[in-house]
This record gives sequence, structure tokens and C-alpha cells, in this order.
Amino acid sequence: MSGTTESWRPEREVQLVAGTPPGGGQDRPARALIEVLGAQKLLDQTVTLINIPGRGGGNAWDYLTQHQGDPHVLAINSPTIISNLLLGVSKLSYKDLTPLANLYTEYPAFIVRADAALASGEDLLRRLKQNTAGVRIALATAIGNTNHIALAQVTEHAGGDVRGLVIDVFDSAPDAIAHVIAGKAELGVITAVSAVPELTAGALRALAVSAPTRLNGLFAAVPTWAEGGVACRIGMWRGVIAPPAIPAAAIAFWDRTLAAATKTEAWHQVLAQKFWADTYLAGDAERAFLDREHDLMAGMLGELGLLPQQESHKT
Repeated sequence: MSGTTESWRPEREVQLVAGTPPGGGQDRPARALIEVLGAQKLLDQTVTLINIPGRGGGNAWDYLTQHQGDPHVLAINSPTIISNLLLGVSKLSYKDLTPLANLYTEYPAFIVRADAALASGEDLLRRLKQNTAGVRIALATAIGNTNHIALAQVTEHAGGDVRGLVIDVFDSAPDAIAHVIAGKAELGVITAVSAVPELTAGALRALAVSAPTRLNGLFAAVPTWAEGGVACRIGMWRGVIAPPAIPAAAIAFWDRTLAAATKTEAWHQVLAQKFWADTYLAGDAERAFLDREHDLMAGMLGELGLLPQQESHKT
């Protein structure tokens, strides 16, 4: 049965690569997935986490290309794999690799220090309209990612200058949060779960989230931008991707294993604890989703004047 899709299993240690530092947006799902895979005994081999931060995950995905055909090396996937290509940060497309599954979606939160003058989303809209460059912003993890697009949508709604945003970019959300707490930026735009410790401790406040509906628990009292009439309903999906040209039998194995992991009660407890929405997809549905995301992000970045070719046509 060596030629069937049932035949392959990992023969040695599996590497799962996260393109952010420990605690960052790609590191968290990697650790959660490794824990569930181990606890549920879904693999015979151990899984080792490797952090290769930089370029919003770009360095991690470049690492996959060095392991062509090897299904023992996986990485966390995120929208930056699309925006990096569109923005010229990378020449690598998700089509150059092997997308396996989309695990979930998490939504950006707009956070300020607890003692900040910005008291609400309405205050932020007013400030962005009056003096866009006067609001210094900490952003994780890359220009043109979902957090940046959400910020641009809010700025555009406010009537502010999208190209006038003053942004400090960090490889991980904890670094962006620390920047806000230190008073070096007035606003942070990061995934909601990233700010939970500081929100719980009272060091930060959340002005709004970009989720379609309010999040639960700690964020239950935080309004969505949509509630205020702002067309900002965008999230940061996280998935799993493999090197190019891995065997069909290995793809089938990872399809089965990831599907099994994400159906467990342990995984659904993680989703609830971290304010992640279950948006699991695999196979043809996953690839169609990525194609739609590419078209959506290309259109949005184009409308917001963020694509590099637009710069050369500016007068």
C-alpha cells in the first residue's frame, strides 16, 4: 500500500515554524496546536517549535522553501503571506508552498494606555480626521497586514489621510504593546488576545475591535467598529502550510491529523480562551479561500494607496 494516501506517517521529529518571536501572533497557534497534538496522541513523533521572526512571517516561509518535498517541516500561515507579495516585501506566494488548512480567525483590537486621552472609538475617529500624523501608532507584525488594513479602513472612514499614518512596526504584538505602555505610541493595533494580560491588569484599555460581532469575556463591553457605522470587519486568520512538492500521501495525512486536532474539546477550549473564531478549512476549500483573500487584499490595498506600483504613479 506504499502508493496510497493512507501510507505516509512522520518518520522523525516534526518542525513547526512560527514567523514571530515567542508570544507573537504566529507563535501562539503553533504552541496551542503542538499541545493538542501531543495531548490527544495524534502523532507518533514529537513536534518541535522553531521561531524564525521577521518580515511578518516571511523569513519562516522562506525557510520552508529550503525543505522542498519534506513534510516533516510545517509553518503557521497568516495573511501576511499574501500582503508581503503584494507589497513587494517578498516574491513568495502561498501558491509556491503547500497550504494545508486554515485553523481559525482572530480580530484586531485598538488599544491605548489606561490613562490615555483617547476615551473611545469616536475620539480616535475625530483625532484621525483632525491630524492623522498626530496619532503615533504601534502595529504588529507588518505593513499591509490585516491589522494595518483595519487601521486604514478606520482612518479612511474618519476622513483622515491614510498615507499620513505614523506607524512603528514590530515583529510581535507584545513588543507593540510595550511600546504603547511606555508612552512611545498613543495607539496600538494588535490581535485582541495579545492584549489580555495588560487589559486584565488595567494597564490598557480597548477602544474597539474589528470583529463582525462583539467578542466574549473580557471584550464583551468593547464595541465593534461596525456598531459605530465603520465598515471594518476584518480578521487575521491563521493556518498551517508546508513546503512545496510534498507527497500526496503526506498531504492526506496532515489533512486527517489537523482535522482531528481541531475537532477536539481541547482545541475548542483554546479557541474560547483566546477569543479565536473557528474558521477551519482544508483542501480545495482552503485553496479557494486563499484565492479570495488574495483578491480581497489586493483590492483593499489598492484602494488605500498602499501598493508599491501606485507610488511610482503619484504626481
